Amino acid sequence: MTRTAILSDIHGNLTALEAVLADVADQNVDRIVCLGDVIGYGPAPCQCLDKVMEFDFCVLGNHDSSALFDPEGFNIAAEQAIFWTRSQIECSSDGPAASQRRMKYLCSLPRMVDEGSAMFVHGSPRSPTNEYVFPEDTQNIKKMEKLFSLIKHLCFQGHTHVPGVFTSDLRFVRPVDTGSGYSIANTNQRLMVNVGSVGQPRDGDPRSCYVVYDEDVLQFRRVEYDIEKVVKAIEAEPDLDDLLGYRLREGR
Repeated sequence: MTRTAILSDIHGNLTALEAVLADVADQNVDRIVCLGDVIGYGPAPCQCLDKVMEFDFCVLGNHDSSALFDPEGFNIAAEQAIFWTRSQIECSSDGPAASQRRMKYLCSLPRMVDEGSAMFVHGSPRSPTNEYVFPEDTQNIKKMEKLFSLIKHLCFQGHTHVPGVFTSDLRFVRPVDTGSGYSIANTNQRLMVNVGSVGQPRDGDPRSCYVVYDEDVLQFRRVEYDIEKVVKAIEAEPDLDDLLGYRLREGR
């Protein structure tokens, strides 16, 4: 029985990633995977990429893609951050070979990993890199029916930074309501699971969020990290908007 830790939306937040990986080390997992947006917003893109390169796999996020190509639909702060992030990767302090390795890795990321009963994407099963699925979309019957029609059993996703379980009867179950775990043993059940964000939570809880799952149950895990350390690192970089750090304090 394979036990998997699923991380997403690290966004260049090395301090949060290291705290989460320390927690993962105690969870007896067989593998670690990532649902994209390793970079963007945060002050340590190269270091985060280096750690994620050691994972079993990672899929492409929209910020990862925008580091390779021009960003679309980004606000000013996000656009400025991704251009800075690109410059850090292309001209990294540890030399051209490291820069080339990281860019090559980004170029190799798949848009989706499909393991049969479980699908792994950044956005949605319909648009793996870019489509948002928000909790309020449970009111959009047509959209949700289409998304669930593309799922065999489980679809793990990120992108919104809001963790929870979407059920095919159009409910959204928040982590606080899953108790010690949410059963996924019924393989006839179709679920979309947003695993939340390691580096920039947006559900009002500033702690990092990730998921551990096996064949029977999934568990949301929250991990505290030194937010003020990240805030100071962002403040020290003129090309990163200070608000990208301040929002971490509120989990927004």
